[in-house]
Amino acid sequence: MTVDPDALHSSWDRTRRHLAAARTHLASLPGVDLSAPAEFLEYNELGLAFDSLVDLAVDLDLPLAFWQHMDRAAREMRLYSDALHKPHLTAADHCLRRLAAASEPE
Repeated sequence: MTVDPDALHSSWDRTRRHLAAARTHLASLPGVDLSAPAEFLEYNELGLAFDSLVDLAVDLDLPLAFWQHMDRAAREMRLYSDALHKPHLTAADHCLRRLAAASEPE
């Protein structure tokens, strides 16, 4: 399978934007260390950045917008469709559960 390098770079850029937008929801919270996701993003380790952001967010009451950005990043990286074959199953699955819970009317 041949991969178009321009399409791949565009996908990486979109994923980075979604992860960066999600990260802004964590930036102002006390005690949240964003150095790991920042380093992963710097080195284009987008899957690791995704996992680390989900790990940081697990116990926080973040707005739906955070989980929407994470969902878009997961979809861009195709974490849901390939989840059974990748190590991101837990983070991607958690993202879907949180997105669903945050979307439910109270």
